[in-house]
Order: sequence, then structure tokens, then C-alpha cells
Amino acid sequence: MSRLDYAPKLKEIQVTDIKKGIGVFTPKPDKPVSFAALKETLKKAGYTLDAANITLVGKLAKEDQRWALMVPASGQRFILEGNDIDKVIGGLAADSVVEITGDWKTVGEGTSSHEVIVPHAAIKPTSVAAPKVAFFEANEQPIAWFVPARFAAANADSFAYAAQPNESPGSAAKPAAPIRVTSPGLTVYKGGAVTPRLYLIHQHLGNLNVDRQVLDVSVSYTPSPRVQLEVEVPVSRTSFGDGTSSVAGAGLGNITAWAKYRFFRKVKTYGDRQAAVRVGLELPTGKKDPPTALQVNAPAFVRQQLTPISGGFSPHFDLAFSQAGGRFIFGGNAEGILRAERDGFRMGHEVRLNTDTEYVLLPRHYAAPGHELFLIMETTFVHRSLGRLAGTPVAGSNSTEYYLAPGLQYAAAPQFVIEASFQFPLVRNTGPSVLRNDRNILLGVKYLF
Repeated sequence: MSRLDYAPKLKEIQVTDIKKGIGVFTPKPDKPVSFAALKETLKKAGYTLDAANITLVGKLAKEDQRWALMVPASGQRFILEGNDIDKVIGGLAADSVVEITGDWKTVGEGTSSHEVIVPHAAIKPTSVAAPKVAFFEANEQPIAWFVPARFAAANADSFAYAAQPNESPGSAAKPAAPIRVTSPGLTVYKGGAVTPRLYLIHQHLGNLNVDRQVLDVSVSYTPSPRVQLEVEVPVSRTSFGDGTSSVAGAGLGNITAWAKYRFFRKVKTYGDRQAAVRVGLELPTGKKDPPTALQVNAPAFVRQQLTPISGGFSPHFDLAFSQAGGRFIFGGNAEGILRAERDGFRMGHEVRLNTDTEYVLLPRHYAAPGHELFLIMETTFVHRSLGRLAGTPVAGSNSTEYYLAPGLQYAAAPQFVIEASFQFPLVRNTGPSVLRNDRNILLGVKYLF
């Protein structure tokens, strides 16, 4: 909505009742407004504008037996309609300065369109004291201004802000989103997000202990209401030891390019359902050289797992769904990864099933969005087939694992989120050639632009 010519800055647009879907904004006083443009802009963001009220001050005018309101600041004309409009005018003369509040709509299309107000009550003259947004002419007296226009939901298909959707009109808190599970949301329409995440991972296999610190930075951009583009860049530091020696190294991981298409969205009052398909291509950019047998006493396939990569070119296919209602959000995704060999090495192809359950823990009185604390519980099921080394399948390199990950996410500001998650195994059926994940701590932030 902030991209409309007459809309103010994003931080000045407010959602005042999150449950009823009521928002308030003050248009720029020198710009013509359009109900049709507002409705279309919200539609592109996935919302339906049911109705809008507008309050403004201007001069009455009589044109061809019709009453109109002229707003000097923008030069815009509003036609007054309704039953007994002459009675509503109450005998006021043309050029009287009045304040009018009423239902707002656009009538007609293209060059023949015009804005209409249906007044709520009798029109009375007004003074020019203390406007919220004012336009001053040469005499420095405010003679015309807009005070907040309101848009409200009147049915289940109307404009609403759900706790979950990642893009929202106005200054609604931007990202309630799963942490480890793929979200079908698209961040911000004609905007994006920068999300750095730090993973602290501990693995082991026999007497070999491995600690990884992975900094994963993703940058996404949403050019349309249905498409999101993203690039994910990981940098990893790995230290490992077998009780007799200890080695550490760092390097770039495989960069992944993503494209997401949201093919379904249904918004309702205080709720949202959406689904998206996402495809990614993992590029062979990561450090591929494993430690030598002199550095660690382990088979070659295990030593290859100590690098930041799992193979070469790898396409990813992902289907995600989420449903929000009130304070609860449920979601999940299914992902398949086809791994190609790089210098004769790759881990097995993967199938991943993830679920996400969220609850808006704070604030308890949830009238307007902002400063939410989300309690999150995520699960991950991973099945990995046999890996390969030098073109030959490696026995014992397959695995089936199931993880639980409680987490917290806090919307510190409309464009800034802090998150943390702790993942641990519930079921871990891994072969003797696969490193076992013991814990995975995630610390991250998200900044939207």
C-alpha cells in the first residue's frame, strides 16, 4: 500500500484492529486519492478490500444540480451521493468549508472515473484548527487536509492481517515465519529480506567428534505477488578430532539459487492459508578438499563429510503449505534433493518432510500487530539413500532420522526479527559411514526492506 502515490511512508500506515482487519492511514494532502487504486494494490498483495471510509475537509461546490467537495490541496473533486443529500447539506452555501466523513468509492473507469463520498451524517461547517496533515497556502492557514482513511473487513473474505503471512499491508509486523521449515509466504511485495543465520552443529562417529559453525546468509526479493527469488550463501568452519589429534578448517559451501511460486492463497479475517512450490539449484562452489588420512584416521567417505559440501550440482524441489488462524499457525513442506557427484563424491539423495507449529505467545492483548513473541515447534524427517565415492555406492551411507526443534521468534520491529532454535534427534537410524547429528543450534535475524 505504501507504493501508492498518495500513501504515506510505511511506518505511518497502521493496522489498528488485527482481529477485525481494520487499518488507518493518512494520505498525502497534495496527492489525489483513488479507492480503486487502493483496492487493486491490496489485491496484488493478496487481500480483498471490502469497504473504506474517508474523512476530509474542503469547500462545497454545486455542479449541474450535484453537490461536490473540492479539496484545494490536491485539486481533487469528490461527488457527494446518498439519500436526501440536500438535507445532509443542511442549507450550506457553495464555498463553505466543511468536514465530511463517509463511505468512499470510485465510480467509473479510466478517464471517466471519479471519487464518491456517501456522508454518514449531516454536514457541518468546520474550523481549521489542528489538522493531522495540513496543506498551507500563502496565508499559512490550513484550508484542506486528510485525516485517516479507514478500510475494514465486513466478511470472511475481506482484508485481514493474519499472524502468519509474511507480507502485510501497512505497518503490520512483517515476518511471522517458520525458522527451519520452508514458508510459502513471499516476504514483502516489491521488497525483500536479508537473513543471516548461524548454525552451531555437533556430530560424532565413533571416537571422531566434529563441531561446525555455519554462517548462512540468504537474500530474497519479491518482484510480484506470486514470485520470490533468493540466493543462499553458506560459509563453514569445521573442527574435528579423534582423541589423538585435532584439526580445523574453513571454507565456502555450495551456493543455492531459489525461485518460489505461490500458487494458492486464501485470506480470511484473522487468518490465512497459502501454498507455494519452490525449486533450487545448488551450485558446486564449496570447498571440496577433505582432510588427509594423516590428519584424521577415518575412511575416505567419512573424511569427505568433513568438507562444507554434500556433492556437486543438486536440484531441490519443495512444496510448502501453511494455515494461520487466530494465534495458531500450522505448516509444513516436503522437499526432494537429487545430488550429483563432484570429484567422485556425493551424499545420498534426500527426502525431507518438515512440520511447523507456532503460537503467538505475546502480547496477550493482541489488538494491533507488532512486538510478537512466537513459540515455535518444528519437526524434520530425513531419509537419505546410499552415497557414492569414486562412482561406487558406499555401504552404510544411508540413514533415516527424525528431529525435534523448539524455538522462539521475536518481532522486535516491523522490519526486524530475532530467532533461535535448538534441534535434537528423536530417531537416528544411520549407517556406520555417516556422521551422526547430536545437536544443531540456530541463531538468526531477519531484516526486511
